[in-house]
Order: sequence, then structure tokens, then C-alpha cells
Amino acid sequence: MPYEAILYDVTDGVATITLNKPERLNAFDDKMLEEWHDAIAEADHDKNVGAIIITGAGRGFCSGMNVQAAAAGSGILREEANIATRRHSLRNRVHPIPRALIQLEKPYIAAVNGAAAGAGMDMASMADLRFASSTAKFGMSYVKVGLIPGDGGAWSLPRIVGTSKALELIWTGRLFGAQEALEMGYVTAVYEPDELMPKAHEFAAQIARGPATAVQLAKKLVYRSAEMSFDSHLDVAQLAMTIAQSTEDAKEGPRAFVEKREPHFKGW
Repeated sequence: MPYEAILYDVTDGVATITLNKPERLNAFDDKMLEEWHDAIAEADHDKNVGAIIITGAGRGFCSGMNVQAAAAGSGILREEANIATRRHSLRNRVHPIPRALIQLEKPYIAAVNGAAAGAGMDMASMADLRFASSTAKFGMSYVKVGLIPGDGGAWSLPRIVGTSKALELIWTGRLFGAQEALEMGYVTAVYEPDELMPKAHEFAAQIARGPATAVQLAKKLVYRSAEMSFDSHLDVAQLAMTIAQSTEDAKEGPRAFVEKREPHFKGW
């Protein structure tokens, strides 16, 4: 599909999705969400893509839903004919993004360049890890407008920072900066604004050059193991290891080690 509300680029095995509504701090609407979902699927299906970066154009990462539109009774949470219709508003419009991400096996990295508020912070929380600009601001601001985290944030945030800290951030809706985000473990690293994308791309490209099957199975194992017993984890790990051992990359790695050279992984 042709993109208007986002930008999409593939370089060095890294797909970069840029939310492209800078005039409103990349608040999303139906069109942006549709294109965003399509770009995730495009990157997922592209064998030349080994990692994905999500970022925003201009001063903001993503300010979530368009609050002005919501106040006018339109936008993502627009008034529907009745409650029976409204109950599917998020499922049909916003939830395809987090549902796609929870199934995505390729590494998905958020480069948070500015404000990530409300649903925008939820979307950052759905990434496997986050790099932040020193100017980035975060906030679970739903409570400020009488709402609750509706896009997966109440599921993902406690898994990143712990239950108590997640509740504190959700209940207060307060804004916090990149340094505090680093200290609480919400982001992996903080860079100056002009260094953020080069550093994020460097990291993503390094992962993309790795053994894709092993990288993706490891991600799947980490997430799935959080919901199973240790014995079940070991059983699944054995199955994943059997698959990884069958790849050409599992042969190339030891060869490169013995020959004292960098491995040349093929991804299979």
C-alpha cells in the first residue's frame, strides 16, 4: 500500500517505520493505524529484514489518540450509535497493532525521539526494548482525561518496570524524562537527539546480521516462558534448540570461531 501517514525504509537489513504526523506530535488516526499495521506485516514478511525500528517524525514519538478529535466526539473513541457498537472501537481500530506486535518474532525496537504519552507510551511499551533521546518525555496520561490504558499498556508496562511502579505511573499520569526512564529500566539507553537514530540503527543492524532463526526463537522463548512452568520452559527450549541446531547458521558459527573470523550468517 502507498504510505502517507508513515514513512517506511529498509537499510542494512533494518526496516524503519516513522510515524509522520509531526504537526500533531504523531497522534494517530485510522489512516496512520492502518498504514502502521501494514508496515509491520511488510517487515515481518520481508526475508531481507532482520530487525525493525519504530520512531516518530519531528518533536514527538507518538502522543496517542488525537485528544482534540476525542473532545469533539470524533477520532478513535468517537461517539458510536450505541454501546454495543462502541465496544469494538479499540479492537477494530487500535488493537491490530499490539496484536501484531505480540506475534512478531523479529526484534522490534522503539527509538523514542520525543513525547510518548498515553497510547503513544503504550506503543513504546510494546517494543522489545527502547532507546530514548535525552529530550524524550513519557507519561501514562490516560487518567488526565478520565480513561484507562486501552492499548496493551496495563499488560506490558508491569512486565518492564514491575507492578508497583506501573500502578504509580498509571494512577498519577505524570510525565517523566529520559533519565528517570533509564533509572527505572524502562529504556535501555539514552542518547543526545542527533545520536538517537544512528545508535538505534547500529544496534538493529548488528542484530539483523545475526542468525535470524536463533534470534527469533530466543525472543519467542523469552516471552512464552513468562507464562509457563520451568519444566514446560525446558521442554519448549529443547524443541527450539532442535530447530536452531538444524540451521546452516548453527554450523557457520562454530566454523567461524575455529577459523578466528566473523561469522557470515544466512538467516536459516
